[in-house]
Amino acid sequence: MTTSTVLSGLDQVHVWQEEFYKNLHAHPELSYQERRTAERVSKRLRQACYEVHDGLGGTGVVGVLGNGTTGPTVLLRADMDALPVREDTSLPYASTVTTTDAAGDQVPVAHACGHDVHVSCLLGAAQLLADGRESWHGTLVALFQPAEETGDGARSMLDDGLASRIPTPDVALAQHVLPLPAGQVGTLAGPVLSAADSMRITVHRRGAHGSMPHAAVDPVVLAAMIVIRLQTIVSRETPPGETAVLTVGSLRAGSKSNVIPDRAVIKLNVRTYSDATRATILDAILRIVAAECQASDCPREPEFELFDRFPLTTNDAAVTDRAAAAFAEFFGDRAGPLEQQTASEDFSDIPAALGVPYTYWGIGGVDPQTYRRAQEAGRVAQDIPVNHSPGFAPVIQPTLDTGTQALVVAAMAWLGR
Repeated sequence: MTTSTVLSGLDQVHVWQEEFYKNLHAHPELSYQERRTAERVSKRLRQACYEVHDGLGGTGVVGVLGNGTTGPTVLLRADMDALPVREDTSLPYASTVTTTDAAGDQVPVAHACGHDVHVSCLLGAAQLLADGRESWHGTLVALFQPAEETGDGARSMLDDGLASRIPTPDVALAQHVLPLPAGQVGTLAGPVLSAADSMRITVHRRGAHGSMPHAAVDPVVLAAMIVIRLQTIVSRETPPGETAVLTVGSLRAGSKSNVIPDRAVIKLNVRTYSDATRATILDAILRIVAAECQASDCPREPEFELFDRFPLTTNDAAVTDRAAAAFAEFFGDRAGPLEQQTASEDFSDIPAALGVPYTYWGIGGVDPQTYRRAQEAGRVAQDIPVNHSPGFAPVIQPTLDTGTQALVVAAMAWLGR
């Protein structure tokens, strides 16, 4: 079997991959600051005889490996950036990094979302496919993307000429490590990751002394009414069968107990699984805020700013079925369905711009025995750290092996002779 032949070199990959992962975990870099990571990725790709393009979108790296004059082109993608989170694990390779973020603030940094796993697995898969070229034909594109966490890293690579640097893929493939038992692989056709929109709303009122509310137009009361009314959008304006989330994560107004401020700022986040629902909810937010401001006789119109916007990730059915069949054949009962995730990604911007189908799957990263004990106690949500939390740190094995194998197995579903 050609896939097994390619994967027969996994023991040789172990020689460097696990140490590469530990080093990367201990040296995380924020979005658009992934210079050290990109340099180490480029070096590995060049050693494996890939044609390397550096600096796409600032710090993005792409390796292209042609194998024969015919055959399909498969794009495999990993994201590289870390988060402004202080790691809280007992790992000997835990991050202690602090850095200056884009706003000029000193922040801790950690790979609290597992992108270090993604990078290490794709490098391992790229090495295995380079070493096993007798078993496949076509072209492999290994893409290492910056700034997934800010939602614009994929677009930055596209704006920097990605399409002209690589052959047009026939399919694009990506994966994410999740708080599931390590060794598992899950797929889902259709919407798998939600679209995401963050919004900053500023409402303007008339400030005054706290003892003279009649002389003011109080933005605190207005903001409170807006927050309460926003909760009705999902419960009363979204169809019962349609999944959506609207979370108000920040409300700031004033700085002193006896001063009525002249403005309030609300920050919220929306997650949706269809373009129609996305538009409905965003329109409802504008309508509700405007109406509440009018009801309170605000002296100025509210201000709205959309930021950190992520596209909907909708897996192509045919591509997903093909990858799922390959996973089932290789992994057996460790491969299965993946539940719809409320997390968001910008990976789909790349295949959408290139006009190619794609699929995005999940792999587990939690020690299976730890997960089973938490599941039996009914404490998975309480005891299993999730992505973006200070305690999130996938077990090295079988996570790296599974992620590396999954990328090779999926790619070989198209590239295999």
